[in-house]
Amino acid sequence: GSPVTAEERRLRDKKHLDDITAARLPPLHHSPAKLLPIEESIAIQIQQKEAYEAMQAKLAAQKLAERLNIKMVRFEPEGEASMQYREVRDED
Repeated sequence: GSPVTAEERRLRDKKHLDDITAARLPPLHHSPAKLLPIEESIAIQIQQKEAYEAMQAKLAAQKLAERLNIKMVRFEPEGEASMQYREVRDED
């Protein structure tokens, strides 16, 4: 047989995939992997670890508050008094 070019082979393989499955790969929305210097990689990992730990602490505090039935409400004693002062009452 005659040799098949890379383009023809790619088209034939694509047609074969179209025949056997409807599944498609998602579009590539990010750039391909790139090499980083070890220092930059370590800095990124430390930053991600700190963000993860902060999120875990926030979640733990929220769960603890729910378990102890602690409600966080705004406390405005002056705001409440000023609203009572402004309340209009009928004298009749």
